[in-house]
Amino acid sequence: MSLLTRITRLARRAASSTNYRLTPRKVRFDWTHTPLDWLPGQPYASHFINEINMILPAGELWFCRLYNKALPLVTDAKLRDDVQMFIRQEAMHSRAHSTAIQEYLNERGMDTTRNTRIMEWLFDELLADDPLGLKTPAFLQRQWLVFRLGAIAAVEHMTCVLGNYALRNRTWDTLSGDPVLLDLIRWHGAEEVEHRCVAFDLYEHLGGSYLSRYYLACIATPLVFGLWVDGTAHMLRQDPRFADRNPQVWKPWVWLEWHRVSRSGALPSPLWLAWQQLPFFSPWYNPLHEGSTEEALRYLANSPGAQAYRSAELKAA
Repeated sequence: MSLLTRITRLARRAASSTNYRLTPRKVRFDWTHTPLDWLPGQPYASHFINEINMILPAGELWFCRLYNKALPLVTDAKLRDDVQMFIRQEAMHSRAHSTAIQEYLNERGMDTTRNTRIMEWLFDELLADDPLGLKTPAFLQRQWLVFRLGAIAAVEHMTCVLGNYALRNRTWDTLSGDPVLLDLIRWHGAEEVEHRCVAFDLYEHLGGSYLSRYYLACIATPLVFGLWVDGTAHMLRQDPRFADRNPQVWKPWVWLEWHRVSRSGALPSPLWLAWQQLPFFSPWYNPLHEGSTEEALRYLANSPGAQAYRSAELKAA
């Protein structure tokens, strides 16, 4: 197939790559018996994954606000429905991880305030409609919107990669990982795989270019890595087992330990995770090929958290 033919097909493809209707799901998690070391014998990996709970809530609410702002600009009915269902799924993700912060991490003595405040500043101040309180000129407002939608598309590629990893990682089961925490990660990861095309489709529909997608990924990928490791280091500093290390994002140990622990399968390797971002840089990238909808839906049909919510609803009826 010639380059010209490929470009022509890309230009003519439908606005939505999602050939099914997304399903928002409500969930319920009981954190009563989940230990801080939810992966027995793996304190570093446990803290590393727990940091996700602090990264996500503010960001996902920001996704929802931004997508609601973009909705009036969407001219394709199917894509508009995709975006609306995406918003509902992301809002539930934010609530679920916020519950984990309050009912799980805080209840076990972890101070999460510093990490959540960083994320709130990033999304509520730096990436606001008027960043850092500076009024965005009217003629730049659409470009600023599309710029931020491109950043979401880059992040959503990473969350799809992590969703695939969570669904397919059997080491966590071998290590007797806590079933509630595992379900939270896998339920969320499965929905990321399910709606993997929406952010990219919306970005392209509103005129996002390949060039801007390229440099946005160059910004977003190291930023996510840095925030993740920085937040994990703060969690580790609260654990007496790591106090003598004084973990910091700028110190090599916390990065080298990530790589070392990943060799056991308890975490995705940082090198592997960086490698998995490369497809997003391709001019022919299509997130449809980055995961299996059937695999995601199989898990979602049996998610204990989703089943617990449905059971509670039936009892209340």
